[in-house]
Amino acid sequence: MDKRQLRRRLMQTRQSLSLGDWREKSDRICAHLQAFPRFAAATTRLAYFSSRQEPDLSPLFGDGRRWGFPRCVEKSLLWHAWKPGEALSQGMFGIFEPHAALALLEPQQVDLLLVPCVGCDRLGYRLGYGGGYYDRLLASPDWQNKPTIGIVFDFAFLPQLPVDAWDRPLDAICTEQGIFELVPHSC
Repeated sequence: MDKRQLRRRLMQTRQSLSLGDWREKSDRICAHLQAFPRFAAATTRLAYFSSRQEPDLSPLFGDGRRWGFPRCVEKSLLWHAWKPGEALSQGMFGIFEPHAALALLEPQQVDLLLVPCVGCDRLGYRLGYGGGYYDRLLASPDWQNKPTIGIVFDFAFLPQLPVDAWDRPLDAICTEQGIFELVPHSC
């Protein structure tokens, strides 16, 4: 199965979750993150606003830490500091984004990235939506050594995904079953 077909199948499964199952699974993911030492130690965390029934991390956002969220600008992600209650706008993909006027976060300020995934595999490779935004970000020199945790429901945590030359593995994967730290890959 190619990436496009797999993406479609996984998104259909995700969107077929009942609201109760989605909430329960999302809450379990949040609990695993809160108990994870690398997450607890991070003072500046990057995350995402859930769309298309992605795991919802919003219960974590009011914990007093600094949070950053992406804004899509052309082919790149710009990260803005955001606090609960600050205004959001809908971006070009219908995903909520912080306003452009909010402070930008530079890579050296960031301790941890929570990465949305359509699917992930046991080697840490992720299947995204196909736009390449996170692939470009994680391959750039300023971001490539930042700790990453892929966020995905367990049904989409697969033994193996099709991998392209530009794909970069994540450091850990968090599902409702727990956090799975991965062995670092050689370049």
